[in-house]
Amino acid sequence: MQANESASVGSALATLIRNAIERNGDWLPFDRFMAMALYAPGLGYYSRGSRQFGVLPSSGSDFVTAPELSPLFGRALARQVEQALVGSRTDEVWEFGAGSGALALQLIDALDARVRRYTIVDLSGALRARQRETLRAHEPKFRWLDSLPDTMHGVVIGNEVLDAMPVQLLHFDGRQWFERGVAARADGFAWSDRPTALRPPHDAPFVPGTVTEIHPQAEAFIATLAERLERGAAFFIDYGFPAAEYYLSQRHGGTLMCHQGHRADPDPLQQVGVKDITAHVNFTGIALAAQEAGLDVLGYAAQARFLMNCGLLDDLRGAALPAIANAQKLLNEHEMGELFKVIGFARGCDPSFTTAPLGFAAGDRTHTL
Repeated sequence: MQANESASVGSALATLIRNAIERNGDWLPFDRFMAMALYAPGLGYYSRGSRQFGVLPSSGSDFVTAPELSPLFGRALARQVEQALVGSRTDEVWEFGAGSGALALQLIDALDARVRRYTIVDLSGALRARQRETLRAHEPKFRWLDSLPDTMHGVVIGNEVLDAMPVQLLHFDGRQWFERGVAARADGFAWSDRPTALRPPHDAPFVPGTVTEIHPQAEAFIATLAERLERGAAFFIDYGFPAAEYYLSQRHGGTLMCHQGHRADPDPLQQVGVKDITAHVNFTGIALAAQEAGLDVLGYAAQARFLMNCGLLDDLRGAALPAIANAQKLLNEHEMGELFKVIGFARGCDPSFTTAPLGFAAGDRTHTL
């Protein structure tokens, strides 16, 4: 997207948000602001024609995801998906928020004969168009939806989906909690706090000035998915922590972050619609939402351990040096290997699978949730 076009779209989005703030009593909860900034039709960050995903800034992208970094990510994940398809006696894969379609392509290349249908659920029309182009050679196997169906059977995948779901912000001044929202000013947007009965879901010695997130939308999504997944398994890969780590007093600034041009900044009120807005995942909340809706937790592990359990190290044997270098970024503790986690759920599957899921064979951290 050209700079002048980007400015025009950004201005239209700002006007849309200003109108929403005015209608809501001159204050908008941050989760509604974030939803509009990311998903407003034709204007939000994920609804525009700009390129979000890529390895280098020179591509015009803002950040890299694991399948964009290395096709070995999808190849390793495919082994877990195949085991889950067999264990659930199903033949459909469901992917939420499929991005550029890179992961779907890697999975279908590895699992083609095992998968009858691959369903992508994505809110963004712009991204669905890009996915169709990426997956053109396999198009008969694919279908696209923009909402959850009433019932589902199969294996669900979500890579960096939960972190992009709108969060509510809470601010503690040392005496009471406030919900942090957004107000309009002549020169842009500004933070504005209102007293609230909301609290973080974990008791901790919060220090004055703490700003943190709660995740009702992500947890509601997981609960709805659980209610509709009649038989199958689900795997979510994202950056985050268990609640005891998420709400550490040392993390008093929260985890909210923006990404643009492969650089990170903490201010979502600037360049609205032009950059990504994310927050780390509270995996304890995700696990509880799934369990309360009837899913069993298969496991919870660091991405590095999960991928190694799924055979990534074997895939590296004989690989070219550039491929090895990129794959190492998936495993290195200071890059994606430790920050990213994988959590798995199941319902109605064979015990041979649920008692020994491949990706959690070693290094399972479910006890930390």
